[in-house]
Amino acid sequence: MEDNIKKFLYVNRKAPYGTIYALEALEVVLIGAAFDQDVSLAFLDDGVFQLVKGQNTDGIGVKNFSPTFRALGDYEVTKFYVEKESLEERGLTADDLQEIMYEDEDDDYAEKPSIRLVNRAEMADMMAEQDVVLSF
Repeated sequence: MEDNIKKFLYVNRKAPYGTIYALEALEVVLIGAAFDQDVSLAFLDDGVFQLVKGQNTDGIGVKNFSPTFRALGDYEVTKFYVEKESLEERGLTADDLQEIMYEDEDDDYAEKPSIRLVNRAEMADMMAEQDVVLSF
């Protein structure tokens, strides 16, 4: 990685709807990716709900932005870290999450999963390696 590229981690701790945090985080991620930063996303606490598949927002009258996560690979945002303990504490498993894939240019454009499950200790280590951590 080039020295001038900073590693940015966007930490998503809030449920997808009810506040503006989740949508604002997604918008900031898109901006960061447009400026060729090394962008990663972390989902913990209620933030894991942002990646749950089959979201239906008709009853609350807001747009469902969850499909946007699947487009982030086009912006070279391919690292989604989901904390295992946060999933378990909310009665969720990896099977409850939407499938988010990207095409790996270095591997003949093979499709690979963007979501990586990590435990709390691994999440803490990964956060410590970042140049910038923004929490939403």
